[in-house]
Amino acid sequence: MSYRSSPCVEYPPQRSHAHKHDRSPPRRAAAGFSSGVPEKRSGYTFAYGGRQVRFGPVVFWIAVGTVTLLGVWSAATATYFAFRDDVLTRLLARQAEMQYAYEDRIAELRSRVDRTTSRQLLDQEQFERKLDGIMRRQALLESRAGALNAISDVSVTGSIKGAAQKAQNDTDAGPSRAEKPSPINDAAGFEMLDRGAALDSRSPANARPKPVPLMNLTGESNRLMRLESSLDRVESRQVAELNSIADGMDSRLRRMRGVFSDLGLSVAKMAAASNSGTGGPYVPVKLRSDVDPFEHQLHRVNLTRAQIDRLDRALALVPYRKPVTGELEFTSGFGVRVDPFVGRAAMHTGLDFRAATGAAARATANGKVTTANWTGGYGRMVEVDHGNGLSTRYGHLSAINVKVGQSVKAGQVVGEVGSTGRSTGPHLHYETRIEGEAVDPQKFLRAGSRLNNG
Repeated sequence: MSYRSSPCVEYPPQRSHAHKHDRSPPRRAAAGFSSGVPEKRSGYTFAYGGRQVRFGPVVFWIAVGTVTLLGVWSAATATYFAFRDDVLTRLLARQAEMQYAYEDRIAELRSRVDRTTSRQLLDQEQFERKLDGIMRRQALLESRAGALNAISDVSVTGSIKGAAQKAQNDTDAGPSRAEKPSPINDAAGFEMLDRGAALDSRSPANARPKPVPLMNLTGESNRLMRLESSLDRVESRQVAELNSIADGMDSRLRRMRGVFSDLGLSVAKMAAASNSGTGGPYVPVKLRSDVDPFEHQLHRVNLTRAQIDRLDRALALVPYRKPVTGELEFTSGFGVRVDPFVGRAAMHTGLDFRAATGAAARATANGKVTTANWTGGYGRMVEVDHGNGLSTRYGHLSAINVKVGQSVKAGQVVGEVGSTGRSTGPHLHYETRIEGEAVDPQKFLRAGSRLNNG
C-alpha cells in the first residue's frame, strides 16, 4: 500500500489510434482541458493493490487523531495494568500517611486542649484555695479586731475632779470611744471582692464564694493579690496597735509597782485587802505551742492587764490622790514649823491646803469612816481607815457629810472646807498615817503624780 498527495489530475484513457479520429473527446475531458490547464484538488490518496482511495483533509486528520488517541489510550491502559499494583500501593500508602498525619495532628491538638483545660482547672483550684485562705484570714483578722476592742484601756486614776467636770469629760470621751474604728473595718486598707468571688464584709466569714469562670481567673487573681495586700496592711496595723497597747500597759504596770515601792507598801497585803468578795474555781490558762506571734502577744497583754487590774484594786486603798480639786496651794508643809498661835517650834503632822470656805474635801482612797465629829484642835474632822494600817484625816471642816462606819470611795465628798478648831483661816488640814503614825502626805501625792503623768 502506498499513498501520495498531489493535485488530482485525470487524464483521458488511451485509445487506439484507430478510433482517434472517429470520435470526439469526451465532453468532460474537453471541459477539463478546455483552457489547456489541468484541474487541482486538495486531498490524500492511498493506493493499495492497484487501487487508489482518496480522503479529504478533514477526514484524514480526524482519522489520524482517532488513531493517535486510541494509541495513547492503549498505552495508558497497558501501563496502568502493568503498574497497577505499585500505583495502588503508593496511593494507599500516601492516603495512610495523610491519615496518620491528620490523626497525629488531631491527637496533638487534643493533648494541647487537655493540657490547657488541666492547667485552667488547676488554676481554678489554686484560686479557690487562695480565696478560702483569704476568707479564713479575714475571719482571723476580724476576731483579732474584736480581741483588740475588748481590751479596755486601764484608766489612770488622776486627781479628784468635780462631778460636773467628770461628767463633762465622760461626755467628751464617749463619742470618741464609740467612734473608734475597728482595725478590720477600716475602709482605707480593705478592698472587697464582688461578683465571682465576693468577700463582702456583710457576709458571714464561712460563706462559700460563687465559682469564678475560667476566663476571668486572671482578673480575679489580680484582685486577690490586691486584697492580700490590704489584709497585710490591716494585719500590720493590728500588730502595731497591739504592740502599742502592750508597751503602754507595761509602762503603767511599772509605774504602779513603783508607787508601792516608793511608799514601802506590800503589794500582796494591799491586794489581799482589796479582794474581798471574790472567788471561783481555779482554771489555769493554757497557751498552745503553735500559736502565732500575735496570739502570743495578746496573751501577754491579757496577763499584764490582769496584773494591772489587781494593782488597781490595791491602789484604790492607797491615798495618793489630791483631797481638793484644782491647783494645790500649800499654806503649811509637813514637819517642824513655827506655831502660828504661840510662835514656838512645833510639829505639823499634815499639809494645809488653801481653799475657800465650803469647798469640797474628798476622800483620797477607798475606806471606812472611823471619826466624823469635833476633835480638839482639828475642829470638825473626818478620819477614814483604808486598811493595812493606812488612814487619812481631814480637819478644820465647816461641815461633815459622812457618818461613822460609812464606806466611802475615792473622790467622794466627806466634808466642806472651813476654819473650825485651831485655825487662822479657811483651809483644809490633811494627814496621812501609817499604823497611827503621821507621815508626809507629799510622799503619796508625788507617787500619784508620777503614776498619772507616766
